[in-house]
Amino acid sequence: MRTARNPVIGGSHPDPSVCRVGEDYYLVCSSFEYFPGVPLFHSRDLVSWRQVGNVLKRPDQLRPAAGTPTSRGIHQPTIRHHGGRFWVTATDLSAGGTFVVTTDRLAGRWSDPVWLDLPGVVPDLAWDENGDCWCVTADGRTARIDPYRGTVLEGPWPTWSGGDTSSPKTPHLYHVGAWWYLLFERGQSLMVSRARTPRGPFEPAPGTFVDTAGPTRGSGRADLVTTPDGAWWLVRPGTREHPSGFHVLGQEVFLTPVRWRDEWPEVVGVAEAAPMPAEPHVPPTQFARDDFDDFVLAPSWISPRGLPDGSWSLTERPGWLTLHATGDTLDRPGCTFVGSRLRHLESRVSVRLDPGTARAGLSIRRDEAHRYDFEVVPGRVDVVARIGPVRQVVASRTRPPGPITLTVVTRTTDLVPPSFVRPTDDPAGVEPSGPDTIAFHVGDDAGPLAELDGRYLSPEVTAGLAGRVVGMYVTRGVAAFDWFDYRGFN
Repeated sequence: MRTARNPVIGGSHPDPSVCRVGEDYYLVCSSFEYFPGVPLFHSRDLVSWRQVGNVLKRPDQLRPAAGTPTSRGIHQPTIRHHGGRFWVTATDLSAGGTFVVTTDRLAGRWSDPVWLDLPGVVPDLAWDENGDCWCVTADGRTARIDPYRGTVLEGPWPTWSGGDTSSPKTPHLYHVGAWWYLLFERGQSLMVSRARTPRGPFEPAPGTFVDTAGPTRGSGRADLVTTPDGAWWLVRPGTREHPSGFHVLGQEVFLTPVRWRDEWPEVVGVAEAAPMPAEPHVPPTQFARDDFDDFVLAPSWISPRGLPDGSWSLTERPGWLTLHATGDTLDRPGCTFVGSRLRHLESRVSVRLDPGTARAGLSIRRDEAHRYDFEVVPGRVDVVARIGPVRQVVASRTRPPGPITLTVVTRTTDLVPPSFVRPTDDPAGVEPSGPDTIAFHVGDDAGPLAELDGRYLSPEVTAGLAGRVVGMYVTRGVAAFDWFDYRGFN
C-alpha cells in the first residue's frame, strides 16, 4: 500500500476542518490575526492540497481587524456542504462571537458574517434528514438554528454525560447511520460519544478515540471525512517533535486512517507516514516563485490584520509588487507587510528588491516583538534582531547600487550557538541547542552577513499560536519587489 508523509499541509495551518463534495475535498484552517482570513484548500486525494482561496477576503468581514492582538482573531472554523452551498462557521475572539458565512460557489463571493445568537465559542454545523441545522458549541450544548439568520429555534441543550464535570472542547457533530457522533478534545486526546438524536444526551465511547502517540504533539480541532468508497479519515493539527524542544512552524495538518468497530470509530496515534487514500493527484507547485505578473495577489499571501487599498499595487510597475509604507515601524500594527507562511523546517527564501530611497526588506517573524529583519536603507544593508524589548542591529554592510537580492536561509544542521552572529565568531562557551539557524545572504556574497539562533522565533520563547511567516515590507517611502522565490527542503 502506498503511504503519504505527514504533515500533508506544512506550516501554520491549525484546527483543520474538511468536507467532501463528490470526489473533491475542501479544507479550511484558523488564520488568527492574519488577513485574508480562513485559508481554503482543495484536494482530490486528501494528500496533495492546493490553496485555492480564502473565505474572509473583505475587510468588512473581519471586526475589529486593526486591533486584533497576536493569535486572537479567527479561530477553529468548520466547513460543510449542504443544499448546494458551502457553509463555514468560526469564532472571532476579537469580536467576541461566532458567525456563519456561505456561498454557492467557491470562486464567487462569500456572504457577510451572520452572527449566531448562542453563548460559547467554536461552533459546528450539521444537518439532519429533515434539513434542520444543528449547532454544537464548545460548552457542550446543542441547538437547532436558522443558519441564514443566526437565530436559535430550539435549545440549547447540554449534550455531555461523560461522568465528570468538564465539557467537551472543539466539538464536531456527525450523523452516521442510526447514530449522531460527537468528536471532541480533552487534554491532548480526542474523545468520541454518541446519541440517537442531536439533542443527546451523548454516551461516551469505551476508550480514547485517538491519543498523542506518534511524532507530533499539541492539541486542537480535528475533523472526520469519508471517501467515495466508504473509507474514513481524520485530519488533525499537530506540531512535529524536535530534539531541541523548540517548535517553529506552528500546528500543521496531519492525516490518519479511521476504522469502525462495534459502531465506534477508532484510530491509534498520528503516524509520520500514513496509508495513502488513493493514487495521488499532485497539484502544480504553488508559491515556489511569484514573479508578480498577475493582476491580483495569490491566495497564499497574508498580512497582519489587513492590507489597506493603496498600500500595494501590481499595476503601478507591471511585473513588480510595489509597496507603499503605511506605518514607520514593524514594532507596531499598521505597517505594510506581505508574507507567506513557512512550510518547511529547512527553507531558502529570496527576493529581488528595488528599494530606491525607501526603508524596506525581508522579515521572518512570529509577531511584532519577535522577528529578524533583513533591511535595506540608503547606503546600507542591516540585519536587525527584535527579541522582546530589545532591538539590535547585529550586522551591516555597504549597499550595492541598484536592485538587490536578499536571501534568508533556515537550516537544522550545522547550528550556531545563540551567542554567534557571524560564521567567523570565536567559540563563546555556549553549545548550539536551538531548533535551527537563520542565515542572511546579500546577492552573491560568499558567506552570510549574519547567522542567528532560531529559538527566539519559537512559541517556547514568544507568546502566541501562529508559526513563522516570512515576507516583504516597507516602513518608509515606496519599494518594488521583482520576484519572491520560496524553496522548501524537507
